[in-house]
Amino acid sequence: MTDNVVHGGDEMGYGCCGIGVGRVRNFLTKEERISLLKEYSDGLEKEVKGIKERIKELEEK
Repeated sequence: MTDNVVHGGDEMGYGCCGIGVGRVRNFLTKEERISLLKEYSDGLEKEVKGIKERIKELEEK
């Protein structure tokens, strides 16, 4: 069974973000999916910012 099926069709899943600790739900509400995707997006944006900062540091050496 793939993660996609286990999490009710939510490609991202939700265990990685702390929801369902101790109790796993199969389906998320629309609002929960939106919230998790926003959190995921924010994390990706921070990662890109860190990468750009590191590139700048390396180019200055």
